[in-house]
Amino acid sequence: MTQFFNDAAQFLPILLQGAWLTVVVAAGSLIFSTLLGLVWALMRVGNIPVLARISAGIINVLRGIPIIVLLFYIYFVMPDIGIALTATQAAIIGLGIAYSAYQAENYRAAIQAVDEGQIEAAQAMGMGWWLTMRRVVLPQAFKTMLPPYGNIMIMMLKDSSQASTITVAELALQGKMIAVSTFKNSTVFSLVALMYLMMCVPLILFVRHMEKRSAKR
Repeated sequence: MTQFFNDAAQFLPILLQGAWLTVVVAAGSLIFSTLLGLVWALMRVGNIPVLARISAGIINVLRGIPIIVLLFYIYFVMPDIGIALTATQAAIIGLGIAYSAYQAENYRAAIQAVDEGQIEAAQAMGMGWWLTMRRVVLPQAFKTMLPPYGNIMIMMLKDSSQASTITVAELALQGKMIAVSTFKNSTVFSLVALMYLMMCVPLILFVRHMEKRSAKR
């Protein structure tokens, strides 16, 4: 046990650098997926059938492509057409695009859960589609989608480890490099697992809190 703590003291500074990059990738991806998912959802529930079909097609395609393949495509293939991104940028964009499909479905479910009577009342008052969405539907939909949104945050934090496949030196890759160079696999990956858990626990508590609040309404 003493040796474990000695090794932990030696490895933690490097692992913390990786953990910080994990947070950066996860946070950037979350913001990007949230905004892009809202676009897909509004297209899907809008009054323009062509846009709704395009959105549905995009969502289905994104849900069918593995995240790792999307990351490879953005980082390795896009430079062939003149779009070169850093590994971190590619990870944020790739994860954001992948998760935008799930964000869109959460938005759509929350929007469709809003009472249609409220929408009809808003339209009867002369509100257009966008004004009804902005003032009536979306504020209520945001409250409904908070619990599943929290689950997406947790999944995204863990899936940020896939960024290591395109050389992003986040927590998982830092742990792998330390393990390869020291051969102390059990110590290193125990620390990596604990650090992921420490990052996820606050999000898990947040999700539980939002689920309790949602149940009281």
